[in-house]
Amino acid sequence: MPGRVRSSPLRPLDKDCIALGLEGSANKLGAGIIKHSSDGSTNVLSNVRHTYITPPGEGFQPRDTAQHHRDWALTVIREALQKAGIQLDDLDCICFTKGPGMGAPLQSVALVARTLSLLYDKPLVGVNHCVGHIEMGRQITGAQNPIVLYVSGGNTQVIAYSQQRYRIFGETLDIAVGNCLDRFARVINLSNDPSPGYNIEQEAKKGKRLLPLPYTTKGMDVSLSGILTSTEALTFEKGFHAVETGEEGTYTPADLCFSLQETVFAMLVEITERAMAHIGSKEVLIVGGVGCNERLQEMMGVMAKERGGQVFATDERFCIDNGIMIAQAGLLSYRMGFRTPFSKTACTQRFRTDEVHVSWRA
Repeated sequence: MPGRVRSSPLRPLDKDCIALGLEGSANKLGAGIIKHSSDGSTNVLSNVRHTYITPPGEGFQPRDTAQHHRDWALTVIREALQKAGIQLDDLDCICFTKGPGMGAPLQSVALVARTLSLLYDKPLVGVNHCVGHIEMGRQITGAQNPIVLYVSGGNTQVIAYSQQRYRIFGETLDIAVGNCLDRFARVINLSNDPSPGYNIEQEAKKGKRLLPLPYTTKGMDVSLSGILTSTEALTFEKGFHAVETGEEGTYTPADLCFSLQETVFAMLVEITERAMAHIGSKEVLIVGGVGCNERLQEMMGVMAKERGGQVFATDERFCIDNGIMIAQAGLLSYRMGFRTPFSKTACTQRFRTDEVHVSWRA
């Protein structure tokens, strides 16, 4: 029945269990260490991240991003171990992102994981990036059986749990919401520091005019390429001005950011509400990098409140790609007896969320 929470299949531990998680599916390299204690508690021992930032107006290329991860891997892992106060010998397993993501960065981090596994004789656990986001969100917020809105640079999905799978109810038909926002940030030359999506959010707070843009939901799915094209076109029309002039019909970069955000987020709220109605859930968990956006959380909160529900979200430490989410999902899988054989450690850019057997949930 929807909303029913049964006991976890995870058996109690007779000793503490510690995992290192390595994440590098895009431009963020993360190493996190988590401990599941015999008393049932979960402790984040460290969560270190380094971001590859390109100049304004430029995206990040797979080859350059992979080189960044190779350059910083040892530094980030060493810092994570120091903050956790442990040695590599103390680990029970090493978890790494198997996919989805950008091929070259994924492979560079998987290579590091395989090397450490061989050097220290530690088992490997390959983790689905999205499942990592979900499990970290559930752990931090305490959400029991939520509808999950997964929004990031490479993924946009509405997800619900059923029979040991995370089922995809709806998703983007073309580009992800994070990609949409990032690409528009490049059009108007916003900085990539700390992230283009964050800077879009700050600009949108200054916007005063809501411009009409394409609103494309198709059942439980959304299409975002059309709204991006329309917003880009408005940037180069005669009505666009870098500063307000007072003339009728003029609009600013902030107005465009505001309009893009409002329209895209309204689409996401709509399909999330449909999923809530379908399974009778009263909880929404927002995960992924775009999940940090305060306006998205606010709009989702209004909808959830009207349905007698609530929204769960984490801050930038856990919603932006990080190593600790890979450690958490990997350690749950490890405790259920799962190991990734060395011959199966190749990464895949297309690793679907619903391919994962979520054995640790009832």
